[in-house]
Amino acid sequence: MQPFLRPALAGAAATASGNGLARFAYVPLFPAMVTAGWVDGGQAGALGAAALLGYLIGTLGGRPVARRLGVPGLLDCGMGLVVLALAACAWNGGFAWFLLWRTLAGIGGGLLMALAGPATQASVPPARRGAAGGVVIAGVGLGIATGAVAVPALLPGGLPATWLGLAGLVVALWAFAHPRWPRMALTGEAAEAPPRARLLIATYGLHGAGMVPPMVYLADLAARGRGLGLGIGAAVWLVFGLAGVAGGILSGRVTDRIGGRPALRLWLLVQAVALALTLPPWPALVLPAAAAAGFAAIGVTTVTLTVCRELAGPRATGLWVRCTAGFAVTQTLVGFGLAALFAATGESHLAVFAMGLGFSLAAFGGAVGLARA
Repeated sequence: MQPFLRPALAGAAATASGNGLARFAYVPLFPAMVTAGWVDGGQAGALGAAALLGYLIGTLGGRPVARRLGVPGLLDCGMGLVVLALAACAWNGGFAWFLLWRTLAGIGGGLLMALAGPATQASVPPARRGAAGGVVIAGVGLGIATGAVAVPALLPGGLPATWLGLAGLVVALWAFAHPRWPRMALTGEAAEAPPRARLLIATYGLHGAGMVPPMVYLADLAARGRGLGLGIGAAVWLVFGLAGVAGGILSGRVTDRIGGRPALRLWLLVQAVALALTLPPWPALVLPAAAAAGFAAIGVTTVTLTVCRELAGPRATGLWVRCTAGFAVTQTLVGFGLAALFAATGESHLAVFAMGLGFSLAAFGGAVGLARA
């Protein structure tokens, strides 16, 4: 094993747990929770929003917690919160109970996402930073794919067994990652305020806005919008996750060769193509759209992590936190807005995905502007 892979794989275990499983495994659990009567549809949607709010809190709190506990201590704290939150959801304690633990799951995921990537890049040679960041962020796609397989396999045993099974998966990932955590001291220049980089933050936020339709409505587009059924809808989510793994790893290697800003333009162009493929009413386009969307979703995050280091150097962690916070805020606001649009248009997938294409094209324009800055 190459030396840079040791911390990179630990970081991938963190993002797979905190984002791929803690956040996105809830997507296939959403209808099961409603069907079982544990929550109603509106409450289930609120639980998804609570996780995203928690994610924002965890992201903003990552650096202060890391200064107190150290980076390995923060990563252990994030993994522990995720395990506890998933296990607690195995008991039907009512909506307030789930709201608390889904928020804490989001906080744990935010802590992990805030530091795993920058800490890994800071602990490997400069020539390997893109590749290492790609492996770390590809963990999100790996977690999505794992959840897409694990949840249907666990659900026949009931919701408690499903939640506990997900917690067990995170425990296994934690056991693997703990002795391999990257180490980075948030002292000196690394603790200083980063450059403002408003265009990068806005571009990454627009990317997040454009990814709301695929992340929320893509499986429903396949199942109901194109009449392909629930089985294909589940397969689409799996394709999204697997393509995300490929996008994360490949984007890291590409940034090592051509730099972050040219790679950002390339991956945002793929995102725009993915959204465009969802607009024609042709069922055959759903799977390539899912593959392109997953490839772009994880790849853009990897590339943005590298651009932060290009622009901010040792202060990259602070800039990455700002980008991630902007992403979370934008996704939350656009998510609620698109939900209202979806309802107001009689559940028009065309309207929702057309908005996503518009945001994606604006993000691509931001990336072009970054190249000229």
